[in-house]
Amino acid sequence: MPDYSLIFPNADSTRLHTLLQDKQNWLAQPKKGFLRYQKPLKKVEHLRASSCKFADDVVTIGTAEDLTSDEFLLVSDSMQNLMPWRKGPFSIFGIDIDAEWRSEKKWNRMVPQLPDLQGKVIADIGCNNGYYMFRMAEYNPGFILGFEPYVHHYYTFQTLNTFANQSNLNVELLGIEHLPFFPDSFDIIFCLGILYHRHSPIVSLQDMHNSLNKGGTLIIESQAIPGDDPIALFPEKTYAKVPGTWFVPTASCLNNWLQRTGFREITLFCQHSMSPLEQRRTKWMTFESYEDFIDKQNPALTIEGYPAPHRVFFKAIK
Repeated sequence: MPDYSLIFPNADSTRLHTLLQDKQNWLAQPKKGFLRYQKPLKKVEHLRASSCKFADDVVTIGTAEDLTSDEFLLVSDSMQNLMPWRKGPFSIFGIDIDAEWRSEKKWNRMVPQLPDLQGKVIADIGCNNGYYMFRMAEYNPGFILGFEPYVHHYYTFQTLNTFANQSNLNVELLGIEHLPFFPDSFDIIFCLGILYHRHSPIVSLQDMHNSLNKGGTLIIESQAIPGDDPIALFPEKTYAKVPGTWFVPTASCLNNWLQRTGFREITLFCQHSMSPLEQRRTKWMTFESYEDFIDKQNPALTIEGYPAPHRVFFKAIK
């Protein structure tokens, strides 16, 4: 574990250390849900990639030539064990992983608006398997902390970074609700596809504002509904079949949320409708995906009859 007291001098180090130790003690329990990821990781944790490429759409970690035939089989089994792959694409020792989301499309929309990442302390909230963290690594950040509460995604990153060996990247079993442990701690926060899953988006935005250093940058991307009025949809039960969806704002509504939580220089720099070209089933993610969430007779509506989702991107300064 990195020495977070040095990286985050303003953090509540005592409470943070206790929380992270509790998380590790929880993972140390011999439960099937943990062992299914831990055992395959132990079989491959000695392997290192000879090179990594993070500048291209496909995050490339190692080549097939780095491994013996037996090692390649171990890695292949490990990658399949980590299914379903939600974010990508990746190439891991020559194994091409076509994830559910074409995450490079989202990244490429953000690139023109990125602040200077070199040497910066960055948070990636809800980082999943770390795809965007690896893309950021190309810019030589000081340190990136991924917040990821789900064990599956946590171990996927741990496996990938065992191979990639990027010492300035790390993921902890933390959620956005743990940002209050980090007052005035980050130069940049990325919050991508998270806000509409929160009971109180205002509290979450306040927590992000408080966790940024003065002058720090928030890059936030959210599911949204079309329209010009500053309103948010509150679905009865599910939205596009997702039960954990609470407030789905219009772009102007999210702009107002950012403004009223203290952000300035707020810029809406991209918005687009969602598409099965960007989120779909693959052999690495065989469950339902975007096409199953939309009314097949009217693609402008979700299966529940709500406006079909758009995505909006904002950049804002503390």
